Amino acid sequence: MHLTYENTNEEIIAVKRKPRHQPPHLHNAMEIVCVTKGTLELGVGQELYHMETGDIGVVFPDVIHHYQVFSSEVNEAVFINAPQMIFGRFENVLRNNAPQYPVVKSDVIPDEVYRAVESIIDTGQNDIWVVQAYLQIILARCIPMMKLVEKSKIGSDDIIYRTVSYISANFNKSISLDGMAHDLGVSKFSLSRLFSKTFHSSFNQYVNEARLGYACQRIETTDDTLTEISMDSGFGSLRTFNRVFKEKYRLTPSEYRNKLQI
Repeated sequence: MHLTYENTNEEIIAVKRKPRHQPPHLHNAMEIVCVTKGTLELGVGQELYHMETGDIGVVFPDVIHHYQVFSSEVNEAVFINAPQMIFGRFENVLRNNAPQYPVVKSDVIPDEVYRAVESIIDTGQNDIWVVQAYLQIILARCIPMMKLVEKSKIGSDDIIYRTVSYISANFNKSISLDGMAHDLGVSKFSLSRLFSKTFHSSFNQYVNEARLGYACQRIETTDDTLTEISMDSGFGSLRTFNRVFKEKYRLTPSEYRNKLQI
């Protein structure tokens, strides 16, 4: 499901899918993930939090996070991204705070929260206000179960945070390691070591991961053409998009979309 507020760039995205590895990233949307089958690891800051079936992870806007999948069993989760403006009285809380422990365990979650999650997935494309109401229910029930701290204690101004923030803001443009190093005021050799030792990838691999993550989200939640998606994701051409996508997923983008429709 992909809903956009009229006359704005604000949107709500909700999808039920198999979890996949996602490198550290951040965005200004609220992210809610509910594990429906198997397990998932949610990384926030430098911590990794184990999630089991029924657990709900809550990632506040502008907080670095990532996902890891260690289990070889069948894993499935609902991923919901929504702008903080839709949460009404919680907006200031989302802007200034973050959960110290971002996972709410299944044994304390009311059934109405799960019903709200399923209802969001089942809601029609034009019922954006209904989805907003369900999201408010989820947050109203989950926030009291979490200890909130100042967001500055979760994120930071160090080079890791600035690197993730930079790529999150620029992955869909033509960027280079040299240009990024110049913009951040650090040496490209320091950045290269950071990618190698902290992100366990090269600069190009990390950027392509960010682009592929965005592209997959668009394939799963919109009817946009693959050419539009490839260009909006930062790939220079559809040919490059197809090659990088197939190297990662062993499927072409069109095969991936067709598989989702089966």
